[in-house]
Formats: sequence, structure tokens, C-alpha cells
Amino acid sequence: MSLDERFPGTDPRLRIRDLDVTFATDAGPVEAVTDVGFSVDPGEILAVVGESGSGKTVTARSILRLLPETATVDGAVLVEGTDVLTLPASTMRTVRGRDVAMVFQEPSSALNPVFPIWWQFGEGLRAHHPKITRAEIKAKAVEALASVGIPDPQTRVNRFPHEFSGGQKQRIIIAMALSMGAKLIVADEPTTALDVTVQAEILQLLRDVRDAYGTSIILITHNMGVVADLADSVLVMYQGKVVERAWATELFASPRHDYTRKLLAAVPRIGSASASAGLDQDAWARLDAAEVVTAASGMDVTYPGRLGSPAFTAVHGVDFTIHAGEVFGLVGESGSGKTTIGRAMAGLEAVTGGSLTVFGHEMRGFRERRFRPLRREIGFVFQDPATSFDPQLTIGECVGEPLLVHEPGLRPAARRERVAEMLEAVQLPAGYARRYPHELSGGQRQRVSFARALALRPRLLIADEPTSALDVSVQATVLALFHELQQRFGFACLFISHDLAVVDQVAHRVGVLHRGRLVEQGPGFEVMTHPADAYTRRLLASLPVPDPVEQAERREALRAERGHDTHA
Repeated sequence: MSLDERFPGTDPRLRIRDLDVTFATDAGPVEAVTDVGFSVDPGEILAVVGESGSGKTVTARSILRLLPETATVDGAVLVEGTDVLTLPASTMRTVRGRDVAMVFQEPSSALNPVFPIWWQFGEGLRAHHPKITRAEIKAKAVEALASVGIPDPQTRVNRFPHEFSGGQKQRIIIAMALSMGAKLIVADEPTTALDVTVQAEILQLLRDVRDAYGTSIILITHNMGVVADLADSVLVMYQGKVVERAWATELFASPRHDYTRKLLAAVPRIGSASASAGLDQDAWARLDAAEVVTAASGMDVTYPGRLGSPAFTAVHGVDFTIHAGEVFGLVGESGSGKTTIGRAMAGLEAVTGGSLTVFGHEMRGFRERRFRPLRREIGFVFQDPATSFDPQLTIGECVGEPLLVHEPGLRPAARRERVAEMLEAVQLPAGYARRYPHELSGGQRQRVSFARALALRPRLLIADEPTSALDVSVQATVLALFHELQQRFGFACLFISHDLAVVDQVAHRVGVLHRGRLVEQGPGFEVMTHPADAYTRRLLASLPVPDPVEQAERREALRAERGHDTHA
């Protein structure tokens, strides 16, 4: 059965036929997309899934002709029946925003930090309506902000991007798309960096936009729970080709292609492979009897106010203990204090109240000279390895940098040997030491992050959102690698994440942070399956599951619960 027969639509909003995209590189032409074809009907939400490098974003950017000059594009991209690939540049500028709009993955990068929000609305509106006045721009901006749930839009339209949260900035980007009346929105990973509660709000917003305006949406994502929650149909891409398309319920119930089955099998689910569920009483006793690596008691971290603003307490009254060989998972929304705690353990933030000890050393009022010898015992894996590496250093130099700092007497040959050993430990060929960070994929860079963090064989590892930007299959590989490394080296770990299913897979104990306070902690399996705190229950209820039927039932239950709370 053809795609058109499977997805009937006498007048599709978008139709792509025989799309090929090739990039010219120094090493020769690279075929990024080959023979891609599909259509999107009015009001349809199509999810495009696949690994990094599968061609998802290249296909999406072809719709708006946002590819670099090195790209050669063949085929046809019909928007409302017009092939945009044949349009002159001046006409194409009128199509962008008016007919097709794009919601980018990182709203902080898409918004200009030096201009207020209303001005940025005006930038697009003026392109299509040159005579529009400032008052008209503000009026349209206020209307659009109100439509996406930004509170007090009349006031906040005059504010700057840094004055909004990540979820609010993503809402603003969606509002910009709506303000120009786009009938097709291309959303490229719009929820990747958001915690589960904000993610649920953005998904509901996209659903409301479709229902209210009949907008078609192409959703590019690696989160199969998001696909199950939002998508009507799914397009699976692999190595630049479409390997499967089906209705969402059909694809999750009976995937036809081997790659789709592999993709779905890699999705973590709470309780499916819990790190703590299989531990017996003896295992817990051994863990509790192990050396205390770090302990917090009533810990506070307060930032002083500036320019007349009051002081801000990011972490308040927090208690926890991490033993040798234990993985302690820390979950919570953005701004809850997770990263602040990790940075305080590494001596990068000052503890202002209570107590925090690391290897028995009190961090409150610590002196760098006394703490410096302990730094070699702490490894740090950052959320975004692309920005944590020096782009001018080779991978070997990046991994060997901690050795230069803490073991300056180590001979170059011994240092190269240690680097090769660490690359082997993270399942990368020793030859990768000669490559540069930009020559590696996201998953490979994250492996190098682990290699660098473990080069000194630390007793404590702090992993801050190490899998948040990875595809599910790459994420599964990195989590398996983490488990293997933790078993091999026996380090204690603070594992920070907003993905509760990931934390369930790796953590022995889990702590839940809310507005700087630790509202619940305990064995991971107990916290995830029998949460005691209402906030934890809300977090778990907001986590989308990779099953459209179950997800629809959860959504209705949440809606009913909110309605009950409102009437009560």
C-alpha cells in the first residue's frame, strides 16, 4: 500500500517527492538524504525519528531552504502545491514565516539577547508587512504571547530573553510562528533540554495549536515518549532514507522494520531495568558499610543579591550521603538546584550554610590550597561535551589534560598509553586520539567525556545530564558503558538528570529536588514506583511513556485530576 493510500489527503499541506541532498566536503560529496518522499495533511502531526545523522534535520531544513551553500538539493518540496525549491530567493523569504515556520531546538540561541521580545516579533512581521507600526507589532506580540500562555503579556512583551525560563522561551518561539499565521510548523527537538513537567506543557501547547488553528506540525525528536504523546503518524529515517511510516498507534504496536524495533527496544522505561530493584539486603548492607565519599547535612547555597536585588537561596537544608561504589541519582525540574549541588561537591560553588563534606573535607569555607590535592579524586562529566572541549586540542590532548595538571611528572609515552587505555575503556579506537572534537558524533564525544573524567581514576564522578541530548539508541549505549565503567572502576557517582527512566536504570538511591529542597529520597525503585511526595508523583505523571494508548489514558487521567483539583 502506498504512503498516499495509507495517509489519505486530497490536498496535502506539504508533499516531498524524491528528495536528495548532497554536501560537498573536502573528502568528497556526502549523501545526507536519498530518495525521501512523504506528505503531511492539514492538522496532521508527523513525528520524524531516527539517530543523529539519519537525515531528519536536513530534510526539515530543506522545506524552508535553510541548508548551507555546500548543499545540492534535488527533487520537489511542495508547500500548498508550490515547489519551494524552484522559487527565487526573494519569493522564498515571503514563504518563510507566512506559510512555514521553524521552531528551533535551543530557543536561547534563536532569540537575540540584546532586544526585547516585542522587537523580535517585529523582525518577522516587518519582513511580510513593511508598513506595520510599532503599536501594531506590540499588539500582535501581546496577542500571540497570550495565546501560548505567557502570563501578563502586556508587561512581559517588553522584557528580554534572559528574563524568561527555558519553557517560556520555547513558548515565545512558538508564538512567533503563530503571529505570522504559518500553516505548517517544523519543530526541531523542541523539548530536548526541558524537564518533564515543562515538556508536558509544551506538548500540550502544540496539541492546542493544532486543534485551534488546524496547523500541521512536523516534529523532529529522539524521544519516543514524546512521539507517543503527540504524533498522529511517524516517519522513521535511517542513514538518510525513510525505512518506515505508519500511524503512531500502529508503529508502537507492531513495528515492521528491524531498525524501528531496535529504536523502540532502546527506550528506557521505569521499572524495566532498575539498578536498585535487584539488590538484596546483603547488597544494601555492603553499600551502607562502605566509606562515606560525600555527605550533606542542612546544606545551603545562597547567591548574594546584586544592584539592590535580594539574595537567592538555590539549595536549602539538603541532607544526603553517598558511599563508595554508590550511584546517587538527583532529579528535579530546571532551577531546582541539581547542578548547584554537583558544582558545590567539586568546589565550584561556595557552601553558605550547613555542612558538605567530600572525602571528609569540609567544603563550607574551604580553601583552594587545601582542597586542590583532592581535585584529582573527582571527575566531572558535563551536559554538553561539545562546549566542554577545547576545539583546538585533539581528543588525545583533551583526555590527557587532567594528567598534565595533576601528574606533571608523567612521561609523554606513559601519558599516551593512559589515554589509549581510557579510549579503549569507553570503546573507542586508540586512533581517535588524533581526531578533533568536531570530527566525532555526539555519542562519541560523550564517551570521550567519560574517558577524560576517569583518566585520573577518581573515587567520585559527577555526571551532569550526560545523556540529555542523545538519541535513544546512542543513549542506551552510553548508559551500558556507564554501568560497565562503574563496575570496573568502582567510583561513587552523583548522577544528575531530568529523565527519571534513565536515573532508574543507573542509580541505587534517588533524591528528588524541588525549589532547592530535597523533598524525597530512598532506593530508586521505591521512589519511582511508590513515591511519597506529591511533587514526585507529579514528575512521574508528566513523564511520557512510549505507548500511544497508555499515554492517552494518562493524559486523560491528569486532565481529570487537574479538573478535580480546580473544583475542589
